Amino acid sequence: MDGSGLARRLVEETAARAADLTRRTGAQPCLATVLVGEDPASVTYVRMKRARCEKAGIRSHHVELPATITTEELVATLRALSEDPDVHGILLQHPVGRHIDERAAFEAIAPEKDVDGVTTSSFASMSFGLPGFVSCTPGGIMRLLDAYDVDPAGKRAVVVGRSAILGKPAGMLLLARNATVTYCHSYTPAADLSAAVREADIVIAAVGRARFIKGEDIKPGAVVVDAGYNEGNVGDVDFEAAAERAGLITPVPGGVGPMTIATLLAQTVDAAERQLGATAA
Repeated sequence: MDGSGLARRLVEETAARAADLTRRTGAQPCLATVLVGEDPASVTYVRMKRARCEKAGIRSHHVELPATITTEELVATLRALSEDPDVHGILLQHPVGRHIDERAAFEAIAPEKDVDGVTTSSFASMSFGLPGFVSCTPGGIMRLLDAYDVDPAGKRAVVVGRSAILGKPAGMLLLARNATVTYCHSYTPAADLSAAVREADIVIAAVGRARFIKGEDIKPGAVVVDAGYNEGNVGDVDFEAAAERAGLITPVPGGVGPMTIATLLAQTVDAAERQLGATAA
């Protein structure tokens, strides 16, 4: 599954929507990116997201904070951005440092500006099928499945991983589309994990361990979505072996990653439309 190609098309559509919104309202959609410290990977990710913003006609408002910042100071910064009418979406780059209460920081983001889908409000809305924003990586995964005509209804789906912004919401989105969902994770016994994957029509790998999912465990014809990214540019699935059995599979890189950023940009324009009262007909 070509995530890079689909992401390019989504960014083009988002750019057209952003331009139309600016024409109708005089306001340009704005995404605030908040970076704590100077973690090289985080710096690179934020730079990439800001560059994508420019391509999509979205204004990027970047906030750099020292690694020594306290939870209280970070919360105050995020609340100020939430109250700024010129900011339509907020992204707090993960990780923020072990001394910071990351959940408290996420919850300081106003739900209507949580375009990364990280607050408990967004998770609840997603779980109950209410209006709101989905977590970007799971949202990108669902867009990929739709683009390749993969209907989860009636399928057995196994999600390997249970993080609050990837594994858990991915399972909830699949459940909402009438899949039968099983969660596995790092504490699942190896034999049970293998057995679950062997029965799965759809596998979502999001555990953060290189080549954790073995190719021989993939059901022939299954759809395999690898949301992992590990040292050496490898995912959570043994790609070469899995590709011999899977009907569809995402590469790493070039699969889920580009869709995550494209979904973030699309949701930023969604947020701007709602806040400006200018949702397209």
